[in-house]
Amino acid sequence: MAEHHKFEIDVEHQGQHVNNHCCIPCDSRSSLRREYLDTHLPILPADVPARGQYYIDGFSGGPTEAYPWNCSFGTDIETNGIWMNSSDQAGSIMATLVWVLMLYSLATVTMLASTGGIPVVCQMIYGVIICMALACHAKTSLTDPGSVPRASVPVESERKTNQAHNMCGQCQTYKPPGSHHCRLCNRCVSRMDHHCPWMNNCVGAANLKHFFLFLIYTWIGSAYALCLFGWNYFLCATEECTFHYVIVHLVRVMTILCVGAFLFTSSMLMNVLYGIMTGIGTIDRLKKKATNTMAQSDEEPIPLKDVFGIAGYHTWPFPIDPVFEDYDRLMGYSLPQRLVREQNVLDRIQQQNKTALGPKNEAPPNANMDFFSS
Repeated sequence: MAEHHKFEIDVEHQGQHVNNHCCIPCDSRSSLRREYLDTHLPILPADVPARGQYYIDGFSGGPTEAYPWNCSFGTDIETNGIWMNSSDQAGSIMATLVWVLMLYSLATVTMLASTGGIPVVCQMIYGVIICMALACHAKTSLTDPGSVPRASVPVESERKTNQAHNMCGQCQTYKPPGSHHCRLCNRCVSRMDHHCPWMNNCVGAANLKHFFLFLIYTWIGSAYALCLFGWNYFLCATEECTFHYVIVHLVRVMTILCVGAFLFTSSMLMNVLYGIMTGIGTIDRLKKKATNTMAQSDEEPIPLKDVFGIAGYHTWPFPIDPVFEDYDRLMGYSLPQRLVREQNVLDRIQQQNKTALGPKNEAPPNANMDFFSS
């Protein structure tokens, strides 16, 4: 997945330290900083986006710079091409059961429409809802939830504020703040909320959007089916809308499933919304309640752009990977190879600007341009 990153430029000019977040997209902090950047960084190489655009890092950033894609299944992003937890047999069965039950409900509603029990338009609407729910389920199950690579390093802000950093005793690697080690996936997951057996995967920073959409579509589908059955039960007064006697038994089973799915997804939606509004995931909340430290929580709410991305509101309802504004800040880690590449980009920009502007408009000797990941 392509990653969007932020440039942060430290400028020391005439003894004054100016910390400017020249983001791509750029977030100007003052007219002084903008004036300096416009003066000393007016020319960009052809392969570097201009200000106001995004810097896209298409490399995975591993030991070989770009991992060769392969068709193996697993949770080791260094060797597996497709993320899928295959070590939890119970989770695999439960995830498959979700598809079986949803396809059963779709078949039941389709038979109702074919026998005239409900309008065909209602069956088409329900079919779209179920297809969206299944697509979101597949994306949640097969998307890396935010596993921490073994080559990860702390982001610059974390390195500056903390002298000591957590290490995972299982992964033997850096453990970003808010991450947890999942014994089922056998990986540390950034901003891990919980491991969901119905998804057969963890719910973390990278697939929270897909999980949230799955809950919404399942909740809507359950409520919609119950409304259709209730309308037929209470308002049907003619033989044209009466259910066929064979389908009646299928509808009874489906009614029980819809009630259970409606109650379960309602509970999970409240749980996810609470985590977004408070910034406290399920695991962290349980730990704080066990130690009676909920009142001491200092977490910030999770911005919606850190869930749905910044690609636009039109992408929110669909199970497509979100484009994050600052991938390193969201995940809590960076990679040495990516930092080196982006430092080289900035060095190349500075060198070409010096050549193009000449010595007259050259930046002060003590000016430095370093990339920081936060």
